[in-house]
Formats: sequence, C-alpha cells, structure tokens
Amino acid sequence: MAAHSDQPNHRRHNHLRTALSRARERRRGEGPAPVLTLGERLSDLVAAIVGSWRFILIQSGLLVVWLIANVALGGGAWDPYPFILLNLMLSFQAAYTAPIIMMSQNRQADIDRIRSIADYQVNIRAEAEISLLHEKIDLLREQQVAELITLLKTSLSRIEILENRLLPPAPPQP
Repeated sequence: MAAHSDQPNHRRHNHLRTALSRARERRRGEGPAPVLTLGERLSDLVAAIVGSWRFILIQSGLLVVWLIANVALGGGAWDPYPFILLNLMLSFQAAYTAPIIMMSQNRQADIDRIRSIADYQVNIRAEAEISLLHEKIDLLREQQVAELITLLKTSLSRIEILENRLLPPAPPQP
C-alpha cells in the first residue's frame, strides 16, 4: 500500500522536473542578454548617479558654497547676485541630463514590456494548467461518485438478500 501512495507523488515530482527543464530550455533559447551600446551604458550610469542621494547632497553642498562665496565677495564676485552664471550652469546640466535619463528610462521600459509579455504568457500557461487540473479533479470526483453508487447498490442488494434469508416471509393478509 505504501508503494501505491508514493506513485502519485513520484509522478508529480516528474511533472515538476519536466516543467522546470522546459523553462530552462526556453531561457537558453533566448540566448545571452544583448550587449549594451556605449550610449546605453552611459545613459544608465548618468541616470544612476543623478538619481542618487549622494549626487543630491554633493550638488546641494556645491550650490551652498557657490552662493556663500559669491555673497561674501560682494560686488567683486565672479557671479554676483542674481547668480546668472549659476543659473546658466544648472540649466545646461538639466538640458543634458533630462534627455539622457529619458533614454535610460525608455530602454528600461522596453525591458519591462518584454518581461510583462513573458509574465503574461506564463500566466496564460498556468491558467491552462489549472483548468486542466480542475477537469481532472472533476473527472476523479465523478468516478468516485459512480463507484460509491455502485458500492451502495451492491450493499443494498446484499442487505435485501440477508433480510430475506433471516426474516420469515410475511403472512398473507386476508
């Protein structure tokens, strides 16, 4: 009996192994990740640096030093109030970093789109597998119910036979 109960477990593990090996083969079939161009690598690097707290803190510190130095020097400062040179430099930085960051975000959006398509395909396959499992469970239940009905009919007929043997026949009614 123990060997019989291990058999479905063994089949399930084989099914999982087969599914995992199919998934590995699909990943291998996709090949290695594409090599990034110099522009893509630079845009990712700029986005990573500009989007960090370290950059914000360093840039804020430099701005504070710039402002204090120009205010302290007064009229002889290299960029007196209203800090036109500073404004020009920050505009220049924003004009270049914004499109570079957008390039990185667009590439990441393409990667995310490909991943979401793959996830959708996995979800469709999983839904199909679940539907198949539901059908199998329903079929098993139907078979069990049919078997129980057959057993009940057999038991009832045996009970009737035993009752007929043990109980005397009813006297005829006048």
